[in-house]
Amino acid sequence: MKEHVYPFTVAYADTDAEGIVYHARYLEIAERARMNWLRGHVVVGDDIGFVIRELNIKYLQPLKAADDFVVKTVMTDVGVATVKIEQKFVKDGNVCAIINLKVAYLGVDMRPKRIPAEFIEQLV
Repeated sequence: MKEHVYPFTVAYADTDAEGIVYHARYLEIAERARMNWLRGHVVVGDDIGFVIRELNIKYLQPLKAADDFVVKTVMTDVGVATVKIEQKFVKDGNVCAIINLKVAYLGVDMRPKRIPAEFIEQLV
């Protein structure tokens, strides 16, 4: 499946007192990368769209102030109403963190709904 690459530079505001990226900032950066990946892909009708159902983070190497890195986002599995996504934070070829998540596609009634085929076709 297609990989989306989102470049990012760590700002001082992203770090703790030691200049290391604060653990919760990874979630915010990952969200920006996913929103950039989905930009231009319209949710069909009145559906709510994708919401996070499960999330797991592995921190492998710390990122620091002024580090340039990329977030590589790829779908790893597509179900009827869910998608599994992997996001890797990569600096100079080294994986610094990995986020694995499962998102569910919801209708306006807040219940899981079949993901429109045309939506998935745009992303794979």
